[in-house]
Amino acid sequence: MKNLFVAVMFVVGFAFAKAQSSSTYVKDNYTKTVQYITMRDGVKLYTVIYAPKDTSKKYPIMLQRTCYSVAPYGEGEYKTALGPNPYMMEEGYIFVYQDVRGRWMSEGTFTNMTPNIPGNNVKNKKDIDESSDTYDTIDWLVNNLKNSNKKVGQWGISYPGFYTAAALPDAHPALVASSPQAPIGDFFFDDFHHMGATLQSYLMAYPVFGHQTEGPTTESWYTDKWDAMRAAGNTKDSYAFNMGIGPLKNVTENIYPDNEFWKEVSEHPNYDEFWQKRSIVNHLDNVNHAVMTVGGWFDAEDLYGPLTIYKNVERNNPKNENNSIVMGPWSHGNWAREPGTQMVNHIVFGDSISTFYQKEIETPFFEHHLKGKKNPELPEAYMFDTGLKQWEKFSVWPPKQEQIVFGFGKNGELLINEESDDDTSFSYVSDPAKPVPFRSEVTPVTFTPRAYMTDDQRHASRRPDVLTFQTDILEENTRLAGEIQANLEVILKDITDADFIVKVIDVYPDDMENDPKTPEGITLAGYQQLVRAETFRGRFRNDFSKPEAFTEGQKTSVNFPLQDVLHTFKKGHRIMIQIHSTWFPYIDRNPQKYVENIFEAEADDFTAGTVTILGSSEVSVGKRPDFTIMNSTPKN
Repeated sequence: MKNLFVAVMFVVGFAFAKAQSSSTYVKDNYTKTVQYITMRDGVKLYTVIYAPKDTSKKYPIMLQRTCYSVAPYGEGEYKTALGPNPYMMEEGYIFVYQDVRGRWMSEGTFTNMTPNIPGNNVKNKKDIDESSDTYDTIDWLVNNLKNSNKKVGQWGISYPGFYTAAALPDAHPALVASSPQAPIGDFFFDDFHHMGATLQSYLMAYPVFGHQTEGPTTESWYTDKWDAMRAAGNTKDSYAFNMGIGPLKNVTENIYPDNEFWKEVSEHPNYDEFWQKRSIVNHLDNVNHAVMTVGGWFDAEDLYGPLTIYKNVERNNPKNENNSIVMGPWSHGNWAREPGTQMVNHIVFGDSISTFYQKEIETPFFEHHLKGKKNPELPEAYMFDTGLKQWEKFSVWPPKQEQIVFGFGKNGELLINEESDDDTSFSYVSDPAKPVPFRSEVTPVTFTPRAYMTDDQRHASRRPDVLTFQTDILEENTRLAGEIQANLEVILKDITDADFIVKVIDVYPDDMENDPKTPEGITLAGYQQLVRAETFRGRFRNDFSKPEAFTEGQKTSVNFPLQDVLHTFKKGHRIMIQIHSTWFPYIDRNPQKYVENIFEAEADDFTAGTVTILGSSEVSVGKRPDFTIMNSTPKN
């Protein structure tokens, strides 16, 4: 059970460091103290301070606030590593870690994605949110730590990335550099949902976020909550296991009847006020210090968050010249550790990529803003081309370039900047009883899915319920850079609701040789590597807060964005696009018979029907999508 706990913390973005007697660097060079810092409402937050033993100079403060524990607890127990990377630990900072409200050793009540109160630190200075808790913490630190140079930086990955982003508006004057990394931007578009669809593949994550503790604790409160999951079926086969669960109402009744977060998710299936006010992306105003947002192109958990947070800070704070973004070939949080060779699933991207980021990007960013060292002159956007497998620098993101439009032709032809035949159409039968698997192989139930982000799509292209279009063999390199928009014209028959999955795929040559580090049993010859994909729940085509049924037989526009991309399809490769309506168990099954709340759907609501994609549909790359639903919500 302890090993499972450690694995879970690793998956959600927190590298759990259990102190060991053989790891003495931190203990030899840092003094650990514990402080309960009182917030403006009287709640005390457990805060661990690691200060350099060399007190001959002053140091900036690096702060991380987390719901994943500041362990190890106890006098004489030290972390094995400090800060975002080992180079910063060796450079010397005062590293501060804090358990947020209601988690682990802190007082208070835990709230998922605490709603932001605009102007809270400037106007009323009374109510609490994550910005105010960060403000109050920084205020105590700069006024009480003797060897501080009065400058503060903050960082965090995943949920700690959200806490970092939530502290951007109305920040304390001492906060001069922030790095939200894989930050959750909005739980309706990150992690537990994608464009209105629920991620059934996240079922194991709910116990971590869905239960309150009775008070400060050093013991996990959720490990026994997985017993109901284990009892529900064979967890070694995630597809069969999740099919065996049946409708999501069975999760409510049999697996998580007392889970607060599951209750919130299932009772708020639409993007209503509950979700809108928990979105930090709508509150990124008055950000006047340096921000470097970091993400991974293959982050299955939080890809929407870093891209959207960066763009909203950029748009809302035009006078801030120190807003930048870094996107590398990583899964969730992989930049914080160096595996030697960077791989995502079966695909090799190069060696020492995390080391390059840590030494040449992350450390210089903080050293410059917190210690006044030479400006590293980092670009606005440091982005990794996942096709050429190399870093590129951009002065603006998305980059300005000619638009590329993909159309759909007869016999599975993918057209590039060519007029398509509007009279053509392509149909498939979508059956929620036989959903398209999201993986190419049988995989166990996991805490969160990851490997599918570069998975081989040959298993899907061979199915009759997946439309597959591909180009001829490319005669020259073709780069896709920036935002992607799917504009589908659809007609439904026998059903009144549907999901739409659009995938952009790199098809390798038939004579492609394996990399020396390609996993055994995998062949890259003809490999159909997933580059980018997104799912969209069709009922939200006009407004995420107001779902609508489809009218059978009526042509309907379904437009939605895929997340950004930087990928060069090499000469000799092909570009492929797939379209289908189930993707299981990554997302839940849409009954396809329109019901008000899919979490309450009955087994006999699940209906097979025909989906027709008209030839007037297209997928475009290289311009800002005409898609405003997500950013049109009011601030709360």
